[in-house]
Amino acid sequence: MTDALAALLALTAMEIVLGIDNLVFIAIVASKLPAAQQPRARLLGLAAALVLRLALLFTLKWLMGLTKPFATIAGVPLSGKSLILLLGGLFLIGKSTYEIHDKLEGGHEGRTIKAVASFWWVVAQITLIDMVFALDSVITAVGMARQLWVMVTAIVLAMLVMLVSAAPVSHFINRHPTLKILALSFLLLIGVMLVAEGFGKHIERGYIYFAMGFSLFVELLNMRLRAVSEPVRLREPQLPEAP
Repeated sequence: MTDALAALLALTAMEIVLGIDNLVFIAIVASKLPAAQQPRARLLGLAAALVLRLALLFTLKWLMGLTKPFATIAGVPLSGKSLILLLGGLFLIGKSTYEIHDKLEGGHEGRTIKAVASFWWVVAQITLIDMVFALDSVITAVGMARQLWVMVTAIVLAMLVMLVSAAPVSHFINRHPTLKILALSFLLLIGVMLVAEGFGKHIERGYIYFAMGFSLFVELLNMRLRAVSEPVRLREPQLPEAP
């Protein structure tokens, strides 16, 4: 029983860490909706994500078969997992690039989006990208624990943490435009990592998370510096312009 509890704690922590990528993506995509619709979109997206992860978990034989190569192209073995990672990475790269361009260049005048279509498209995007993240998450669960109830409990607990954290993370990112650009850059980096893994080039996630954490730390320092310097600048006497 002690071993099972230790595995549960370790797996839950790992699932939460692996869910950070998904949480950032949800925050960025849901911000496209009106404020009143964002909580419902996050809830539906995470609920679909939970169902998808549990469904994958209960199809272990099929899931492990995804890691077996079915073809080799230019010396690169292709499997179901590599194709999912490749397509998911390309989707993240394209989505992040589009969002960064939209933030820097601004929207086009006269463009309108129907609220209902936009809402369900956001939920679909959250569910789609979670299919990519869920694959690594469930394979990690299978590798770290032997009891099925430990895997199910860890995934449910991690999703509950994500559900509670989704709103604060979204609000924090939306209040700071530079932080939103940084978050999109994180997603771009993760997309490149997924594409590399799809081609069989494993990149240690610890390096990625360290780079993300360091960048976030520097940006938080910049935000603090701007908050401190702005009142000082406003208090400085304005010198008259030279004739």
